[in-house]
Amino acid sequence: MRVAIVHYWLNGMRGGEKVLESLCRLYPLADIYTHVYEPEKVSELINSHTVYTSFISKLPFGKKKYQSYLPFMPIALEQLDLTGYDLVISSESGPAKGVITNPEAVHVCYCHSPMRYVWDMYYEYFKGAGKLKRLISAPLIHYLKMWDYSTGARVDHFIANSSYIAKRIEKIYRRDAEVINPPVEFDAFSISEEVDDYYLVLGQMVQYKRVDLAVEAFIANGKKLVIVGDGEKADELREMAKGHSNIDIRGRQPFSEIIKLYSGCQALIFPGVEDFGIVPLEAMASGRPVIAYGRGGVLDSVVDGKTGVYFNEQTAESLNQAVADYEAGQYDFEPEALRAHAMSFATAEFEKKLKAYIDSVMP
Repeated sequence: MRVAIVHYWLNGMRGGEKVLESLCRLYPLADIYTHVYEPEKVSELINSHTVYTSFISKLPFGKKKYQSYLPFMPIALEQLDLTGYDLVISSESGPAKGVITNPEAVHVCYCHSPMRYVWDMYYEYFKGAGKLKRLISAPLIHYLKMWDYSTGARVDHFIANSSYIAKRIEKIYRRDAEVINPPVEFDAFSISEEVDDYYLVLGQMVQYKRVDLAVEAFIANGKKLVIVGDGEKADELREMAKGHSNIDIRGRQPFSEIIKLYSGCQALIFPGVEDFGIVPLEAMASGRPVIAYGRGGVLDSVVDGKTGVYFNEQTAESLNQAVADYEAGQYDFEPEALRAHAMSFATAEFEKKLKAYIDSVMP
């Protein structure tokens, strides 16, 4: 059986690339197709496969400014010749599923998310754009929406990385999707005997992560909050926290320090809406519970009252009520039980479920 894997772009190792690594292990002879490829920025496992790129990588500054060529990616995907493959697996977050396959081939799409900048986060991405950019972007995005919707019909079977994404697939493409949560590596995380008095926020400082909500809540409650990460909202958040010594914004930290912060915190604060969210599982693997806004992919990973606490309104008041309930001793979170729950999302479990599902849909 000849297998092709189509991945949106290969210029770093994030959650999508961890799924790709699993696919590489499951199909060691598979060829990989992508828009742009920087071998030095991906793993040896991915580099051990034959990688083909679309014409996007050959355009001026294509490797660095690839997202500027988004309107050309539909054409680029359709020019990839996949007629010799029996199984095509697309890894979709940026454009990937729009390839044209052999009529007898099976096309399985593992969807991390329908393209955010085309659908649910369109207004967020272009809110700060100038009038000229908005004027030019509007017809291009309209075209991309029509193309993206139509290519949903080219997929034989959808897999969603969370129940939240499965609902979005149904809403946008009118297709059902099997839910298989993405792999998480837990070997580096462990339970600490000593827990400090701080709460932890970890992740990029961008709007949808809602780190500002955590800062507002902890300014009000006076408890210690450690924030790790960087991003476009970093300066704004530092200005917001100025004069409040309980808010400790540390910026980027080495992985060794992140491991310590996970295991030593009272709980992880997770105030945004994520497609899935690996950070809560890393916290649970470290024996610490999660206080999360009860919406999005976190509903698949955090069990309210057993591995964490939900707050139901995205407000500082609702978050602080959840913190107060946690500190009042309403919940009995056993570190070993939290870690055991997290381990059910381990890479080996993911690969077993994924292989079984793909085998079940092959003729």
